[in-house]
Amino acid sequence: MYRDNTKEVHIGSKVIGGGNPILIQSMTNTKTEDVRATTAQILRLQAAGCDIIRCTVPAPEAARALGEIKKQIAIPLVADIHFDYKMAIAAIENGADKIRINPGNIGGKEKVGEVVRAARERGIPIRVGVNSGSLEKALVEKYHGVTAEGIVESALDKVGIIEDLGYDNMVISIKSSDVMMSVRAHALLADKTPYPIHVGITESGTVTSGNIKSAVGLGIILNQGIGDTIRVSLTGDPVEEIKSAKLILRTLGLRRGGIEVVSCPTCGRTNIDLIGLANQVEDMVQGYDLDIKVAVMGCAVNGPGEAREADIGIAGGIGEGLLIKKGEIVKKVPEDRLLAVLKDELDHWQ
Repeated sequence: MYRDNTKEVHIGSKVIGGGNPILIQSMTNTKTEDVRATTAQILRLQAAGCDIIRCTVPAPEAARALGEIKKQIAIPLVADIHFDYKMAIAAIENGADKIRINPGNIGGKEKVGEVVRAARERGIPIRVGVNSGSLEKALVEKYHGVTAEGIVESALDKVGIIEDLGYDNMVISIKSSDVMMSVRAHALLADKTPYPIHVGITESGTVTSGNIKSAVGLGIILNQGIGDTIRVSLTGDPVEEIKSAKLILRTLGLRRGGIEVVSCPTCGRTNIDLIGLANQVEDMVQGYDLDIKVAVMGCAVNGPGEAREADIGIAGGIGEGLLIKKGEIVKKVPEDRLLAVLKDELDHWQ
């Protein structure tokens, strides 16, 4: 397994690489200098299960805000830097736990050296990030287009710049919106580097299309043993990214904990508002730290049997439903009481 043998890297209070658990990242979409809004969003993400948060730092005001934000959150804070090496240094000076840079777009080797010097002084890791959309013209020409090989060569060139400066406290990310190109690029990269890899499908789309592309891409990459941190990039509320990432990891058997909700697709036999109920159940269980399966089933054909396979479940009838716990029917409940009864069971789960 690649991830068992990557270099350990400390990001604030968290450790990635070397077989440590895969951590979930997200990125704020507030103005970083708006400390109140940014902190509020991070706290929501933190409550949802985010392990590491990244904020953009395009200006000095944003860099200064990092110090105030860090005082109010409990997860590591990563500064996202583009074009201006001074912002990377300012972010480090204001307490960033990691910085994300592309050494190719912050002003040359001398300026990269200044960033590395600041990172070394404080033991801050550097995430070297390369996106297919910003691939160098020379590599596009060499490989006759944007390719997985070109992305990997670009990333390793940038890593080499920092290694030549005597620093190896690094994480690598290579991203493309092309799912299968990403899959191939990660397979190529994992064979060539000891550094932890952050995995994501960039610019994947809205909550619907982005989730599908991310689940396919991340699923294949992670199942190959590649990836030490992940982000599901969605155009929407970043809390949705955390929900999706947790489900991807649980589905692959790479993370335990949290309630898994299974529900039937409904059909003409359904006599309760199963779609509404299933969505309510899925939202409700986010707040529970229980490693169990909850079933929400719509009718008496398969419902009772499948609900029995879960730790607890509901099987719908005509305006009512059965509550089934650990394989046994507990009681019959009116439709308008099903959610409350289920919540009470989870509140007192043993």
